[in-house]
Amino acid sequence: MRQLGRRLGFAITSAFLATIAATLVRAVPTQVEARTPGSQAAPQGSNQASNAVTCTVEVSPKTYSAPIAEALQLYRTGKLDAAAAAYNAIISAGGPDLLLAYIGLSRVYLRQEKVNEAFAVASSAVALTPGKTPAITALGEVYFRQGKMRLAEDSFLNPQKVCDIDARSYLGLAKIYRATSNYKREKRAIGQAYKLDPDDPDIKRVYMDTLSHAERIKFLQDYLSRETNDDVEDRAGLVRELAVLQDQVQGTGRGCRITSKLTDTETPLEPLLEDPKHIRGYGLKIKVNGVPAKLLLDTGAGGILIDKRTAEKAGVKKVADAAAGGIGDKGFASGYIGFANFIQVGDLQFEGCYIQVLNRRSVLGDDGLIGADVFESYLVDIDFPDAKFKLSALPPYPDASPKDAVSQASLASNPEQGDNVRDRYVAPEMKKYTPVFRFYHMLLIPTSVNNSPATLFAMDTGAFANTITPEAAKQVTKLNRDEDLRVEGINGEVKNVYTSTVSLKFAYFKRDREELTTFSLDSTSKAIGTEVSGLLGFVMLYMLDIKIDYRDGLVNFTYVPLGAKPKPVPN
Repeated sequence: MRQLGRRLGFAITSAFLATIAATLVRAVPTQVEARTPGSQAAPQGSNQASNAVTCTVEVSPKTYSAPIAEALQLYRTGKLDAAAAAYNAIISAGGPDLLLAYIGLSRVYLRQEKVNEAFAVASSAVALTPGKTPAITALGEVYFRQGKMRLAEDSFLNPQKVCDIDARSYLGLAKIYRATSNYKREKRAIGQAYKLDPDDPDIKRVYMDTLSHAERIKFLQDYLSRETNDDVEDRAGLVRELAVLQDQVQGTGRGCRITSKLTDTETPLEPLLEDPKHIRGYGLKIKVNGVPAKLLLDTGAGGILIDKRTAEKAGVKKVADAAAGGIGDKGFASGYIGFANFIQVGDLQFEGCYIQVLNRRSVLGDDGLIGADVFESYLVDIDFPDAKFKLSALPPYPDASPKDAVSQASLASNPEQGDNVRDRYVAPEMKKYTPVFRFYHMLLIPTSVNNSPATLFAMDTGAFANTITPEAAKQVTKLNRDEDLRVEGINGEVKNVYTSTVSLKFAYFKRDREELTTFSLDSTSKAIGTEVSGLLGFVMLYMLDIKIDYRDGLVNFTYVPLGAKPKPVPN
C-alpha cells in the first residue's frame, strides 16, 4: 500500500502549501525510544536484546518553504515526474532548501526505481550534513533498496544514539525488523515513527499493518476513496485486500484453521519429470474441496495458486480479481482470489481458505503452485533426497505452552502480513540454523559469488536453474549469451538470457564451477522493495534436506551426495 493522499475541493497554490505544511507534525512534546545496535541485519545475534535510551523530543510544527511544500505534495499524490522536476529546480537554484530537495528527490527516484540516481542525490545530501539526520536516513533508505542491510541499519540507528531523532529512521528500522522476523520490534518502531509524524504517507503504509481487522477495513475504505500515489498494480492489490477482508467478516472470520486432530504430517514429494530420467521439480498432492491436484512445491512463490480447470471442478468461489506475478516478460497473468471450504495436505485438513486462481488451463504444465510459506505455522522439512515432505510443531516460545502453538496452526493459503508480534526466537535445537531475511514469501540468503561480498539470493525450488542478475554478474564474472536457453515463468518467456560459471557460497556450503543463468529480476526486486541478486534453484537444492522455520526466519541445509539415494536427476 502507498501513501494516504488528501483530495482538496479547491485550487492549491504554493502559498497555501506553505501554510498547511505546519500541520504535517503535531505540535506536542513527546518521548521516543532510541535503540543502540543489536538487531539482526547481518542477520545474526537472534536472541540479543538491544539497549535503549529515552529521548525527549519537542515535536514542533514542520514549516517548509513554498517550493519544498509544493514538491512534497506532488510526491504524495503520485505525480512523480512533476515532483522530480520541482526538486531539481530547487537544486539548480541552490539556497537554504538544497538539503531538503536532495532528500526529497532521492525518495522520488526510489519510487521510480531509479536506484543509482537515488544513491547519488542521497550521497549529496550526506555530504552537506555528514552523519546527521535526515540526510543519513535518506541514504539508509537507498541502502535498504540495494539490499545492503547492515549499512541501512547503521544509517537508521547511529543518529538515534545521540538523540538526533527522525521519524523516517524509525520507519527504516521497522522494515529492517520485519525482514529479520523481529515483529515486536517492528511494531514498536513504526509506533514511534507514527507518533513523530502521523501524516507521512510512507509511515502510514507500514503503520496500517498494526491495525485490527475492523480498523484495516475502515482505513482502506477511506484510503481508496482519496487521491493516492499508488501505481496501478499497488492499487489493484489494495482493492483485492479490502474485498478479502470484507469477505472474511461476512464469513465470520474465515481463517484457514486446522480441523484435523493431528499437528504434524509426512507425505511423499511427487516427482515432476521432463522424461523418465530427468526431473524438473517436486510437487505435493493436495485436495481442494475434495478435488485432487498436484502442485509444484515452490519456495519462490507465495500461497496456493491453481489453474482454472481445477478451481471449476472444486467449486472455488470467486472473491476478487487478482493478477498473478512471477518470472516472464509478458506482464501479470489474469486471475482471481477464490475461497475454498477446505484444503487437505497429507493427513492435515484446513477449513475456510483463500487461494489464487489463474485464468488458464494449466500453470507451467501442472495443476498449480504451492508456496512453502503456506505452512509458516509449522517447521517445514523439504527432504529432497528422501522425497518426503514433513510438517511438525515449531519449538514453543519460552513464555508459551505447546498448546498455544497448536491452537494457532493454520494454512497461509493467501498470505498477508501476520499478527505475530514476537521477535525472532532461536530455540536451542536450532542453534545451527542460518538466519535469513524474509520478505513476504521470499527467503533471501546472503550469498557470495566468486568470493565477492555477499548479496541477497532467493531460495527458489520453483526455479530450475541457479540464476544471477546481469547487474550482479557484471561485478564478478563474464557473461556468455545463450541463444538456445529458454527460461519461462508464469508471466511468459524471458528474453536476453546469458550464462556464467562461478563459485557460490551460502550458509555453510560452497559450490565451485556452478553454472548460473543470467537474466533480470527487476520486477521481483521492485515487488518486495529490496534487491534480489539471484536465485538458488532446484538444480542445486534437490541435493539438500531443507528445514525452514518461517516464523523466525531460519533455514537449515543438510547435504546428501549424489548417488547416495538413486533417483531421476535434473537435466
